Amino acid sequence: MKFVLLGLAFIAIAAAPVAAQTADVPDNGGIVEAAPVTETEDPTDPEVTDASEVTDVPEITEAPEIVPEEAVPTLQILDATDIDPEDFLWDWRIVAVMAHSPRDPAFIRQMEDIRAQAADLLERDVVVLFDSDRDSGSLLRQMLRPRGFMLAIIEKDGEIKQRRPAPRDVREIGAAIDHFPLRRQEILERRPAGR
Repeated sequence: MKFVLLGLAFIAIAAAPVAAQTADVPDNGGIVEAAPVTETEDPTDPEVTDASEVTDVPEITEAPEIVPEEAVPTLQILDATDIDPEDFLWDWRIVAVMAHSPRDPAFIRQMEDIRAQAADLLERDVVVLFDSDRDSGSLLRQMLRPRGFMLAIIEKDGEIKQRRPAPRDVREIGAAIDHFPLRRQEILERRPAGR
């Protein structure tokens, strides 16, 4: 009960200045008109009495336009079931990861390694195509005819450069790609000072 009375006392004290200000305002059906502002004073500077004398006011400028960031390229890892490898000719190198089952430990290990070091492959214009269903009949499976797990690297011109029956580290895949003639030419074009 004491807290209720104490709370009411605080409300009464807080409302007293508001009631005093509104007592001089005529009742206009609940509409309160603002009093006109005659002069602006800076409470910290006693010499300034007019708003035209204030010179340290920062100029209001428009907010800078927010430009969306460019999309960060990511490594494409695609299921080869409905993809024609020839769609990537002259644009992308293909790293093909093939297995007879998605539960093949070599397939799982290779895909985890590729995902962990995707930037290294993306730098070399690589797209990863995988096929882990022996009965899929994909064009990639028909082209490579794997027997169990297989990793293959296909150059931009469509030539199958390497086939491996075991997983390889992405560093090794990158080093193999860097030895291809087309890749060497790309490196020279991107860094002409290295000639």
